[in-house]
Amino acid sequence: MSSPFDVLIDRAPRWRRPGMRLLFALVLRPRGAAIIARLAPLDQALAGLLALVRYDDPVQARALGWDADAVVDRGRVLRRAAGGR
Repeated sequence: MSSPFDVLIDRAPRWRRPGMRLLFALVLRPRGAAIIARLAPLDQALAGLLALVRYDDPVQARALGWDADAVVDRGRVLRRAAGGR
């Protein structure tokens, strides 16, 4: 099974993939993260990408306050209340 990082990278444009792999490899290591933290726009962009990957894992997503199952259940309840299926 592919990791969420691999899935995210594989769906990016081909020319962007090597750079993404490099940046993820850096940001996941303490020294690399320290270097990237000095580059404000880059660290913000990578933080956003990392958050997307974390939300892909249900356990981590719930810890961050996102429960996809609860959202689906709430949608079903609202749809039934509105007269839908």
